Amino acid sequence: MTLRFSKTFSVYQRVESMIHPNQHRTAFNILWLCLLVLTLVLTSPGCTPAPSDFVKKKQVLRLATTTSARDSGLLDVLLPEFERENDCRIDVIAVGTGAAIQLGSSGDADAILVHARHAEQRFMSAGYGSRREEFMKNEFVILGPADDPANVKGRSARQILSMLSSKNQRFLSRGDESGTHQKERELWAGLNIEPAWENFMESGQGMGATLTMADETRAYVLCDMGTYLNFRDRIELAPLNSPSAGLDNHYSCIVVNPDRHSHLTTNLANSFADYLISRSVQQKIARYQLHGFSLFTPTRLAETP
Repeated sequence: MTLRFSKTFSVYQRVESMIHPNQHRTAFNILWLCLLVLTLVLTSPGCTPAPSDFVKKKQVLRLATTTSARDSGLLDVLLPEFERENDCRIDVIAVGTGAAIQLGSSGDADAILVHARHAEQRFMSAGYGSRREEFMKNEFVILGPADDPANVKGRSARQILSMLSSKNQRFLSRGDESGTHQKERELWAGLNIEPAWENFMESGQGMGATLTMADETRAYVLCDMGTYLNFRDRIELAPLNSPSAGLDNHYSCIVVNPDRHSHLTTNLANSFADYLISRSVQQKIARYQLHGFSLFTPTRLAETP
C-alpha cells in the first residue's frame, strides 16, 4: 500500500506544478479528494484477498467403483487413511463395473475399481487405461431362500443354475453390465442356456439393492461373498452352492489414461493404485472380517517388501 501511495503522490506533485497559482487551492483539494477515494477503494475488503483465498484447495480423486466394493464396507476402511495421508478428497461414484468403465472412457473418473477381467482388458487395449493393478479377490456365491424350494443346496454352481432354469424357479439378475452380471452371463453361456424363462427377472440395481429385492421376492441370486457377509444379518437368503470352479472374483484398480483426457488428476490416481498394493493396505484387506470370515483375499501381499 505504501508503494501505491508514493506513486499516487508523485503524480499529484507533477500535476500540481502545472497548475496556475490562482487555481492551486482548488486543484489541491480535488487531487487530495481523489487520492483519498483511491486509497479507500484499494484497501476495501473487496480488493483485499480474504485469508481463505490463500488456503490451498484439496485435490479431488474421482473414483468410479463397483457397488460390491462399496456394499462390502471395505472402502469405508481403506479410503479415510489415503485421504489423510494425501490431503485430498475421494469422490466415490458407486456403479456397476460396466458403468464405471464408461465413466473412465469418457474422462469422468480419474481411476476405476472394477471386477470383470475381460472388460478390463478391452479397456486397456483401447488405450483408455494407463495402468491396471489387481489387488484382491473373493468368490461369487449363489444365494437362495433358506428353505430352498428348488432343492439345489450342496450342488455345484453350474448344476444349480441348470436346475433353476429347468424348474422355472425365480431368479433375480443384476442386469446392469456389472462385474457380477458379466460373470452370471458367462455361467449361462457355458451352460448354453438363454436366461429368459418366466420367473427370470432383472433388478437393474447395485448388489446391495439386488440382495434386498431377492430377499423380499424369495428369489435365487448370484452375489459376491463380500457383499453377502455385510448383508447377512439383514436378509434371510443363504449360500447354497458347493465350492465350485470358475467363481473367483478378482478386483482391479485402473488409472485412466491422461493421454485421452488431459484434465485428470493422474498423479493422485497413481498414488491411490500404489496405496492399494502397498504392504500395509494388503494386510488391512486380509484383516477385514465380518462374522468371523474374511471378505477378501489380498493378491499382492507376497510381492510387497
